[in-house]
Amino acid sequence: MTTLAPMHQEAFVEFQRNAIKGYARQNVESGRWPAERALELSRAEYQRLLPDGLATKDAHLFEIYGPEEIPVGSLWLAVQRSTGTPAGYVFNVEIAEQYRRRGHAKRAFEALEPICRDLGLAFIALNVFAFNTPARRLYEALGYEVTAISMRKGLQRDGGV
Repeated sequence: MTTLAPMHQEAFVEFQRNAIKGYARQNVESGRWPAERALELSRAEYQRLLPDGLATKDAHLFEIYGPEEIPVGSLWLAVQRSTGTPAGYVFNVEIAEQYRRRGHAKRAFEALEPICRDLGLAFIALNVFAFNTPARRLYEALGYEVTAISMRKGLQRDGGV
């Protein structure tokens, strides 16, 4: 059984450290950010989105627990109301490497749905990087639908550089 529990401060410190590094890495891999500025940009984004840490308004940070109450990962849900339709947005979900491929992420998302309903949310949204095929497959299997596709084309400078 996989469950969600509100994140404690000690876990938040580790979550934030790992999440900032992971988000920087994903943005470099996707070609969005240059490697030399990725950590700085990631830190700034996390500071903007979680200015008060665990106390940030409309931020719900969870520890994911596996069988025997072992922490296996984390999930960050933000409640967004800007469009007039309250929605949940999953900014981050991470399963520790040694616990991956055991169904914890799937069950964490299933456990998240009643929480979102209790919060009065109309839907849950998220972003997944195109290169993250396993995550895309998971979200599709859970019933998430593609709502937009970002595309880009790299340009070479004159002279081939």
